[in-house]
Amino acid sequence: MKKVLTTPITYDQIKDLKIGDTVYLTGMLATCRDSGHRRVVKDGIYPEHFEFRDGAIFHAGPIVGKDENGKQYMVSIGPTTSRRMEAAEADFIEQTGVRVVIGKGGMLDKTAEACKKFGAIHCAFPGGCAVVAAQRVEEITNVEWLDFGMPEALWIMRVNEFGPLVVSIDTKGNNLFENNKKVYKERLSEVLD
Repeated sequence: MKKVLTTPITYDQIKDLKIGDTVYLTGMLATCRDSGHRRVVKDGIYPEHFEFRDGAIFHAGPIVGKDENGKQYMVSIGPTTSRRMEAAEADFIEQTGVRVVIGKGGMLDKTAEACKKFGAIHCAFPGGCAVVAAQRVEEITNVEWLDFGMPEALWIMRVNEFGPLVVSIDTKGNNLFENNKKVYKERLSEVLD
């Protein structure tokens, strides 16, 4: 059965998810990368038109176009490597109450601990699927922080079954990418012996 998370996301929606599970997201989603994380965590500045609490963010740098009527639309929205946000992500989760963080690849122990402590998850979106991701965006509803430029701005959008998203850190703090590294390292040792 397809698991679809719908914003606003409650703890009950995500508490039983396990690393490796595949989910999809419906509702509101905002892009938020390095500059956005710094603005929230270091400067205490929050967007006017998006509520992080019980919401979802996507580490992504989109390409946005305008149609003949001047309406913005998503051309491409590829994930950014989540590890770039590792230094700020735990504080971001604590300060904002965001429930779902999406990006490329995994994150480290500090983020995993924050997911466990504050009831959030990290999901990996497959790299190389930026155009597919854009097709799941129904509408760009707003944009903030354009002073950062297009890729770093906070793009606010309505999505429908956005994914597939693989749970890489669950609410228990289990970490798929870090666990796999240990397994592969052990296997390598066995092969080399």
